[in-house]
Amino acid sequence: MATPSRHTIAIGADHAGFQLKDEVGRILAHAGFDVLDLGTNTADAVDYPDYAEAVGAAVVDGRAWRGVIVCGSGAGACIAANKLRGIRAALAHDTYSAHQAVEHDDANVLCLGARIIGGAVAEEIVLAWAHAEFTHEERHQRRLDKVLAIEARETTEGSFR
Repeated sequence: MATPSRHTIAIGADHAGFQLKDEVGRILAHAGFDVLDLGTNTADAVDYPDYAEAVGAAVVDGRAWRGVIVCGSGAGACIAANKLRGIRAALAHDTYSAHQAVEHDDANVLCLGARIIGGAVAEEIVLAWAHAEFTHEERHQRRLDKVLAIEARETTEGSFR
């Protein structure tokens, strides 16, 4: 995985989240981040896994440092994004969960539910998440290493026993 600029954040959404995605893009740009918008840009029905995969792939291949995915609840996008090796997606609808997901768990993708939160709350959440840093404290690093080991076993062994 390439090391991307700490300033590029990929964003994507399904039809339920495209308006909030656009708002998130403006918020991030205003905060000084480069935004890689991977769609969708209309209310025409599309499938959230396609956009979760696109955002996750941009993070994994180094086009983006982190990613934000918006769907109706945020849950489906989070589940789909977490299927990609190297992605640690977190669903957050409050600022505490958003920054702690990065500080303790090194989350690199934030998932939001457009039918759950509005623009003002999204702004606070996205900025808390985008400015958070992984602590590297021993206990957090130990736990992250265990998560990465699970991912490595699943990838190399094909499935759990």
